[in-house]
Amino acid sequence: MVKVGPAISIIVPVYNIEAFISKCLDSILAQTFTDFEVIVVNDGSTDGSGKICDAYAEKDGRFRVVHQANGGVSSARNIGIDLAKGAYIGFVDGDDYIDKDMYGTLYRLCKENACDISICKLGREINHELVNPVKEPFLKEMDNREAMRQLFLGVLYRFSLCNKLYHEKCFKGILFPEGRIHEDLSTTYRIFSNADKLMYTDYIGYIYVKQKNSILTSRYHEKRLDALLGWDEILPFMEQHYSQLHCEVNACFTYAFVDHINYILKQVTDKGEKERYLKSIQRYVKKYYSQIRKNKILSLYHRLTATLLNYNVTLLIVISSLRGVGRKQ
Repeated sequence: MVKVGPAISIIVPVYNIEAFISKCLDSILAQTFTDFEVIVVNDGSTDGSGKICDAYAEKDGRFRVVHQANGGVSSARNIGIDLAKGAYIGFVDGDDYIDKDMYGTLYRLCKENACDISICKLGREINHELVNPVKEPFLKEMDNREAMRQLFLGVLYRFSLCNKLYHEKCFKGILFPEGRIHEDLSTTYRIFSNADKLMYTDYIGYIYVKQKNSILTSRYHEKRLDALLGWDEILPFMEQHYSQLHCEVNACFTYAFVDHINYILKQVTDKGEKERYLKSIQRYVKKYYSQIRKNKILSLYHRLTATLLNYNVTLLIVISSLRGVGRKQ
């Protein structure tokens, strides 16, 4: 049976962002491509976000608002996917916004090149200024393996969900992990594994707005260790299905946990808390240390940091305090 519905379903999770949601939804309304539905999931907001979203649904029939008890962004996205009627699915976070041509560009790339996922460059806005403008746009066509390699290299694009458009088949058997942050990390590689062909454009379509008090920009806290749970799923999956990318995947894991180490050493002041966080990371590093030690992609700094953590958390803390944390490597 042929699926009847709009070309694109756009899923927007919303939680207590009344100061930003109108700009987000206005940017969707302004799209030059118009064959879409918008599924706004109000995830238990306690401010005026829900009423603002309802007002958009009243004035435009393409908007549908779901109100639910707070379950987190993964829960909101899962609800949106379940309700989506579009042949393609896109995501916009309610405190970000998109360029007027984003979905037109991504949809055209998918249809003209018979690809399952199209990707645009993620713009970053800090203090109302775009910090990474594009100078020379280009297109890159990729098969499944090359697209996955680029995902872990992290040069063209990263795990962020929202600067991509996906054929609905890519979500077969996939749910976002509820109760966990870093949900993009835990899911995007699985979505990619269901795609045969992908296209990338350096055009900036999605604008990520850095908020001062977001869960990822605030001081380091225990919940951020959820990323290690994600990596403990990624590494065996990639070894089983993409063993040729072993070095790139292992290096990406190492860069990630070293970043976590540096944030912990720099931002966590309580000694016991600092040691507990580092020992949590240590458990994962020990599991994969033999592969890290032999990875020729990694710099000496990254291998030494992994070695210190693997053998002695206390020594890592002492050495880091002596040489200064946060220095560019």
